[in-house]
Amino acid sequence: MKIIQDTKLDFSDVLIKPKRSDLSSRSQVSINRIFKFPHSPRELNCVPIMAANMDTTGSIAMNKVLSGFDCITCLHKHYKAKKLRDHFEFPRQYAFYSMGISESDIEKLSTVYDNLQKKPNLCIDVANGYNEKFVETIKKIREWYPDIIIMAGNVVTPEMTEELIFHGGVDIVKIGIGSGSVCTTRLKTGIGYPQLSAVIECADAAHSVGGHVCSDGGCTTPADVCKAFCANADFVMLGGMLAGTDCCDGDWEYEYRCHTEGEDDTANREWWQSYDPGYPTDKRKVSLKFYGMSSKQAMEKHNGGVANYRTSEGKCVSIPYKGKTCNTIKDILGGLRSCCTYIGAKTIKDMSKNATFIKVNNTHNKVYS
Repeated sequence: MKIIQDTKLDFSDVLIKPKRSDLSSRSQVSINRIFKFPHSPRELNCVPIMAANMDTTGSIAMNKVLSGFDCITCLHKHYKAKKLRDHFEFPRQYAFYSMGISESDIEKLSTVYDNLQKKPNLCIDVANGYNEKFVETIKKIREWYPDIIIMAGNVVTPEMTEELIFHGGVDIVKIGIGSGSVCTTRLKTGIGYPQLSAVIECADAAHSVGGHVCSDGGCTTPADVCKAFCANADFVMLGGMLAGTDCCDGDWEYEYRCHTEGEDDTANREWWQSYDPGYPTDKRKVSLKFYGMSSKQAMEKHNGGVANYRTSEGKCVSIPYKGKTCNTIKDILGGLRSCCTYIGAKTIKDMSKNATFIKVNNTHNKVYS
């Protein structure tokens, strides 16, 4: 047994210190970035924010909206193979195909990819990236599809980050265990690592060998997204922050309004559209069931239930309807540009070079929160 004495930090433990800046407007900030990769010959020009590959946020509808902002969606793996083939029939720069490492996942990958002229980029996602089968499976996939960009995880330590890049052929390593808003791994197993420190340490390891990292989990506000980039993350993946917006798949709860004979339809329509312009006048979204992909709800939905040898490591919450996805992403990107002006960063890549973190006991005024 060992004990690490150094204090490790989460997003809530720090603020970013402002510094003199020659940027006079948020419009001077470029949030697009061009990436080159250690294994894939492809380049990726994008705003490096990703929708998580959960069966709510990783939707085709989400991909269509986020693509308009040059942001990426990791499509969830529970779409039928035909639907995925149809979606990827035309090259999708801002979409990743997602999979696990089971035999059925590998069989489905072959079914989808072998019928496509240009193979989509790939997200290989498991809860525990520390098992030998994970690395061996990635090696095989890299051999089969040498040109694609491979993102894989999740891990939280520099040694495993280097292992995945060096020996697994991974281009982007997903960083985060137990930090997600509907993940209960830390409560059930005691396993985890404070997200900010994990990103800082793993990014240093990845960049030393030409790879990249994606901070996955722990962001609850646009400020956390900014802190992740300041911590040297190349990409930031979001689940809970996008959950409850109109592009999510999943189990929505609706509120219905009954029409009565002789009712003024104009007034009725105005009442509903004051909630969400363009929405049908007979019903509106109220809330979304949002759950971790290792939760009881997810396993009952996709696997027939929780196996006898395991426990659920996720929870289910009800997220109030937040409105249009585009408004949420605009808010996040606006916060990102604003942060850059406070620290004199003209690009996202400059954020980590210009940032100084301050350890704090309280990050914001909570009087009206």
